[in-house]
Amino acid sequence: MGIKIKHPKPNTLKNLMTKQLLAALVLAISIGLLVIFINLHFTLATPSSLWDQSGLDQIICENNHTCGDVAMQRLYISQSKIHSLPPTLTKWEDSTNSGDYFSQVTKTEVGYLVWTKFPVKVQIQRPTGINNQQAQEWVDSVLQTVQEWNNYLPLKVVEQPEIADITIERKTPPLEFSRDQKIPRARSALTSYELYTLHHVLLHRFSILLSPSQTGRHLLAASRHELGHALGIWGHSPIETDALYFSQVRNSPPISPRDVNTLKRVYQQPTSLGWALEISKK
Repeated sequence: MGIKIKHPKPNTLKNLMTKQLLAALVLAISIGLLVIFINLHFTLATPSSLWDQSGLDQIICENNHTCGDVAMQRLYISQSKIHSLPPTLTKWEDSTNSGDYFSQVTKTEVGYLVWTKFPVKVQIQRPTGINNQQAQEWVDSVLQTVQEWNNYLPLKVVEQPEIADITIERKTPPLEFSRDQKIPRARSALTSYELYTLHHVLLHRFSILLSPSQTGRHLLAASRHELGHALGIWGHSPIETDALYFSQVRNSPPISPRDVNTLKRVYQQPTSLGWALEISKK
């Protein structure tokens, strides 16, 4: 008698393949959940307006490396405290007593969005897809608004995006989807920020997208307005003579005393930014 070779029955073979597929699926899902857990991503809602600002808040691992042991710890935002005013705002005095719109500024879950290390580093990305003259005109317009705000907060233009606190880019912002309107609305600009830690200190960085449709005085107004958000005015003025007015106007206003008064009040508020995080192991 010869040796009989036993082949799996059809149903047995089918069951074996099913188990293998399920095992592979479970492994893939587990890896995906692990990556999500390690990165510790959080998204928070922020105010929007006709200027269309929004916030993307994200806590990531130190230096963007894998969290390792940090993933097994619980991070607590430190108690909000007040930083010293930068000298430029300390010296600022409004002789016109114009008031401010501080009541319109939103306090985030980490407090007010103030910068604690100066100068704040700004990177202006040179546009592509247009000729050199147009690209230079765009950069010059944005640079002008950086210099305007530099009178009130120390700013420094840098070339490397990886070291920048604020990046400004000529790029079409994503469409805005409103609950009240079924048709998405185009944005003229978009400012967003992200939280991260460095040496266990809570920090933030901003990104500004300026629509290619913004040119001339409209580009100046948009850049001036969005930079105001990125420097800490996370809200809008109800008066159209302020640079942070909630909508574009025909005659774009310069930075007003009310804008600076509001900025100064923001920097007199407590924040968790710039302070060490409290870390407690589970």
